[in-house]
Amino acid sequence: MKRCFLLLFQFLIFSMAHSQQAIEKPVYMFCYFKDNGQDGLHLAYSRDGYQWTALKKDSSFLKPTVANDKLMRDPCIIRGADGLFHMVWTVSWNDRGIGYASSTDLIHWSEQQFVPVMADEPTARNCWAPEITYDGKTKTYMIYWATTIPGKFTTTDSEGDSKYNHRLYYVTTRDFKTYSKTKLLYDPGFNSIDATIVKDGKRFVMFLKDETRTPPQKNIKIAYSNSLTGPYSAASSKITGDYWAEGPTTLKIGKEWRVYFDRYMDHHYGAISSTDLKNWTDITDKINLPTGIRHGTIFQISEKELNALMKL
Repeated sequence: MKRCFLLLFQFLIFSMAHSQQAIEKPVYMFCYFKDNGQDGLHLAYSRDGYQWTALKKDSSFLKPTVANDKLMRDPCIIRGADGLFHMVWTVSWNDRGIGYASSTDLIHWSEQQFVPVMADEPTARNCWAPEITYDGKTKTYMIYWATTIPGKFTTTDSEGDSKYNHRLYYVTTRDFKTYSKTKLLYDPGFNSIDATIVKDGKRFVMFLKDETRTPPQKNIKIAYSNSLTGPYSAASSKITGDYWAEGPTTLKIGKEWRVYFDRYMDHHYGAISSTDLKNWTDITDKINLPTGIRHGTIFQISEKELNALMKL
């Protein structure tokens, strides 16, 4: 009888614990920079993807220390397969590497590293907006970014700003200590930056900015691949409206895709939603983000992790 009671008690505890986990709603975190990125990492949270609240009174969680310019622009954070938060960022307007650091709690960070991803390209002008995507199948992380190499893609040399003519490049790593050789990730046939890639079933979806200045595009498009490292399909027609948009980041809630982006000429963020990645609805009037927010990415954390952040 005692054994039956013990088993029943253990079953009830187990069921309650799993029920609590099942009903716990995700917390969405937006990492971003402000101004020129000189003060470092900013964080805001949301429970519905619409209303976002800055943490730590919108002050910096991590000040940049690497590279000559010591900037922290375009931060991208993901939770890795190892449970750590891995972050990469743009360290300078004109440098041949990116920044990297990791954290267990978004509060305490490892020593910042400068990763010279374009060291083998002596004429490379920049490394902008790096992001990370994890491939569970190969158990590798892909870091990708935009770089201009003068004379590399001559047919679009005259279509960018200040002779920038970007394409997307990548490296892979398993441990953020050793990296593969840098390779071209995507040449869509136009000046392209600000890629973000997410897994969707068996395929990968890339949102990217068409950076063409002449004739003007400056909008967000989509490409697809069955492999994280490509090849990717031809880019879609634009999914954003008649305004300039950059820095897309995406969130999928149920069947709804939401894409957030910086409408930088209008000095505010915009957002669109879709259930099929083809037909898009503008939801800009539904979102509320911290004043002055610039390019960043969205990821998920737990309530426990949020509670620790809110105590700062």
